[in-house]
Amino acid sequence: MSSQPSTTEEPQHPLAGTRMTGADMVVQVLADEQVDTIFGYSGGAILPTYDAVFRYNDHNRLANGKSPIPLIVPANEQGAGFMAAGYARASGKVGVVMVTSGPGATNTVTPVRDCQADSVPIVVICGQVPTQAIGTDAFQEAPVSAIMGAVAKHVFLVTDPELLEATMRSAFEIARTGRPGPVVIDIPKDIQNWEGVFTGSGALPLTGYRNRLQSVTGNRISDESCERFYGMLAESERPLIYAGGGVINGNATKAMRRLANAHGIPVATTLMALGASDTTHPLSLHMLGMHGMAFANYAVEDCDFLIAIGARFDDRVAGDPPRFAPNAKKIAHLDIDISEVGKVKSVHWHNVGLLARDLEDLGEYGRKIGFDKSFDAWHEHIAHLKAEHCLNYERDSALIQPYAVIEEINRITGGKAIIATGVGQHQMWAAQYFDFKEPRLWLTSGSMGTMGFGLPAAIGAQFAQPDRLVIDIDGDGSMRMNIGELETATTYGLPVKIIVFNNFGDGMVRQWQKLYYKGRMSGSDKSLHRKDFVKTAEADGFRFAQRLDDQSRLAAVIREFIDFEGPAFLEVIIDPDAGVYPMVGPGMSYDKMITGDYIKSRDKRDDEQPGPSEMF
Repeated sequence: MSSQPSTTEEPQHPLAGTRMTGADMVVQVLADEQVDTIFGYSGGAILPTYDAVFRYNDHNRLANGKSPIPLIVPANEQGAGFMAAGYARASGKVGVVMVTSGPGATNTVTPVRDCQADSVPIVVICGQVPTQAIGTDAFQEAPVSAIMGAVAKHVFLVTDPELLEATMRSAFEIARTGRPGPVVIDIPKDIQNWEGVFTGSGALPLTGYRNRLQSVTGNRISDESCERFYGMLAESERPLIYAGGGVINGNATKAMRRLANAHGIPVATTLMALGASDTTHPLSLHMLGMHGMAFANYAVEDCDFLIAIGARFDDRVAGDPPRFAPNAKKIAHLDIDISEVGKVKSVHWHNVGLLARDLEDLGEYGRKIGFDKSFDAWHEHIAHLKAEHCLNYERDSALIQPYAVIEEINRITGGKAIIATGVGQHQMWAAQYFDFKEPRLWLTSGSMGTMGFGLPAAIGAQFAQPDRLVIDIDGDGSMRMNIGELETATTYGLPVKIIVFNNFGDGMVRQWQKLYYKGRMSGSDKSLHRKDFVKTAEADGFRFAQRLDDQSRLAAVIREFIDFEGPAFLEVIIDPDAGVYPMVGPGMSYDKMITGDYIKSRDKRDDEQPGPSEMF
């Protein structure tokens, strides 16, 4: 890729030379980028573009009568941002948000930061006050460039109307290439109303960006580098792949699975990489980290060659970096972002490039040299760890256990449903107890940990994958954050399934307060007993809205809930003391992992009582 726009002869756009308003150019570029859904909330400064969307849809209506680019209106702009994020995560395409100036733009700050932290491609189009009014504290003015510059991959403020069309195309290029992320375009109202000639091609120079991208895309693994990698693998007896969200973002799942399967290398994934490895496969160790599987964390402790792919050694995985993978004599790291290599943990071999291509090159080299080494003893050890230290909970409790609810849903869905979550205990239970046979089935706010993410993300995913079963696993605290989006689900007739685990407070915060703050429930035991979630769902149009508080009805209600044809809402009253285990405390190494009362720790005798830090 050159530092300048391509000069290759391309077919002329059928509308090239047509006079259009800036708003019409914005919408035409969206159509050219094959955008099929826009999420947004209107307002004065974005009205010209909203009108252009209406006119485009009216003029280009599909044979079935539907709009080619429907505009989905949420309860608020934060909901729009998370819907676009859910759409992008579930589809792999760029999500699009369109909001007005001032509060409309600032309400998208959290989704933009969330997408930047989890490398999710969205484009946010913000209306802005007219150019001459910028800086005058005009009505609904906000310094979008200053605010978003700190949290987005890139921000554009369009002040030259002649550059609007090229800016729109460049925004999509930046959002989807390299390490994906959110791009914000701030468009003053007078730029939207301006009229000029649509060229149908061209992009901004972006010299520095394209040069940096070229250094990554042009960096192929050499035979010498492959030889060194396979030399380390040959010396290893216990290799382990540590896969991060970059594997899914880089569409490298198939290549990683082929490499792992070819050589029998077990795979442990981060929270963001669930589905990169089929969790039902014998080589899968499911999830590692703070609330990862005990057997996965023990495998990390035991491995002698750690292969990090699209992962960044973050604090939820490597809370104590020097003691992370303590027995690994060698560490290899493949990523698309050079800044992640060596940032937390020193490595012995690395490659920065396109993950899918690089993993294929590694695998091809292995086939070429006929690499064949048995790791049978390691596989037996892994199987023992999985059998000995599997997930477990109090199965004879009279109270409904959240784990049992998820196990029942998982039994029905078989690891093929799209699962979105809020943030908290329910998020970790879902990550632990659901299976994921494919990538892009797991949608959660990982790095930012944003409560209120689950419901709008599930709605966005349902638009992206209308034929898939989409389930939002939420908590009572997280649900209240964006509860207005319940009506969005029914307004658009989406068959999304929503479960609220109600433990009447912020369960994860309470768990930490019980473990580390001597049970002082400061601000977390809110006793949210007045909120009737079922009546709320009914008021928002849910024909299926039930409360499950009788354990004997669990299987029957779950089946009815999943089988319901339209949007369905289920509140489950769970054991308020249900905890998330295993748990590796902040800044701790895996050998200090707390496994609770029902998951066996290899460092604790069967008859040993949990210490005070493990007791509620």
